Amino acid sequence: MADEYQNLGVSAMKADVHKAIRVLPPPAYPGAFCHLVVDPWDASQVMAMHADGSGTKANVAYIAARELGGSGWFRGLAQDSAVMNIDDLICVGAVGPYVLSNTIGRNAQVIGGDLLQEVLEGYHGFATQMAACGVEIMLAGGETADCGDTVQTIVVDSTVCTRMPAAAVIDFSRVRPGDVIVGLSSSGRATYETAENSGIGSNGFTLARHALLSSEYRKAYPETYARELDLQHVYRGTLKVGDMLPGTQLTVAEALLSPTRTYAPVVKELLRQLPDAVHGLIHNTGGGLTKCIRFGKGLRFVKRELLPLPPVQRAIREISGVGLPTMAQTFNCGHRLEIYCPAADAQAVMRVATQFGIESKVVGEVVPLRRGGEGNEVEVLLEGQTLEFGPEGLVGA
Repeated sequence: MADEYQNLGVSAMKADVHKAIRVLPPPAYPGAFCHLVVDPWDASQVMAMHADGSGTKANVAYIAARELGGSGWFRGLAQDSAVMNIDDLICVGAVGPYVLSNTIGRNAQVIGGDLLQEVLEGYHGFATQMAACGVEIMLAGGETADCGDTVQTIVVDSTVCTRMPAAAVIDFSRVRPGDVIVGLSSSGRATYETAENSGIGSNGFTLARHALLSSEYRKAYPETYARELDLQHVYRGTLKVGDMLPGTQLTVAEALLSPTRTYAPVVKELLRQLPDAVHGLIHNTGGGLTKCIRFGKGLRFVKRELLPLPPVQRAIREISGVGLPTMAQTFNCGHRLEIYCPAADAQAVMRVATQFGIESKVVGEVVPLRRGGEGNEVEVLLEGQTLEFGPEGLVGA
């Protein structure tokens, strides 16, 4: 398979990363979505710490600010960074309170104090928004480094820490054949969101921006891509950031910079109402619809009833001809959170999502492996094409 993502120097499956981390001590909860450690002060508790960020989405904010003016394009990057951490943590049942420390690296020659202030105010605004939903985020400061020799624009990262009872950890060990997969939509407008969400999230942006944005940006903004790349893969789309995104009332900049939706309020309420119904949770970020393949043993995940592809992701596919296997392995393709539960509980789970104005659907089921063994498989029906994935990626590639 010609992998559009790897042509841009990025791996969706991160096989080399997973190989490298094998040298680390084994985790206390090997089936958990996040790394957990026993609380050194209270063995009945576990601590969870997660580090992530907004990735190359920051370069879209940079281009939007240069092309369209204003500094507000940078504000949502704080939410992107926070959610990429928090929504991984909710997948082990850790629903806060959270302590967040931000880590920002910038090229001070191109990212001034006004843009930096937008990011920092974004963290405060998101924490305030979540407090109104009963999700507590305590801001613990952070570090801003001026490192223009290594960062061409800006990197917006953060680290989030929390603790929870060891007995409440969700570690995917309960997921079994017969469970169904409820997908929570990545787009639309949740009750706690102030605007329509395009559903793009924060992962896959190296591909998303190069697939959508105009080739004119190659010469205009060489600081937004790696010099080592073959230029035929760089900004090969047709759209400007000020253009209207087909099928929406959003500009391309608004759609791409739509802040990543958090599902923390939903999961907190779900675990309050239906704690025994939740067998597993998957945050569809790196790896997209195939993320689940790394969790559980001897399972086949069959996803044949997906939610519609959001317009921003459809545009990525149609404008640059991104292949369906790459779409499935890179983007959420309509739902960014998966809840694994008994079939009898699916309607109750979806009612909780409805409370928050989020569309949901039974997108698939868990069945036994066809070939036996402990390695997992994923089957996805995307845009009418059935795709099969194993531990090494696309089967038959």
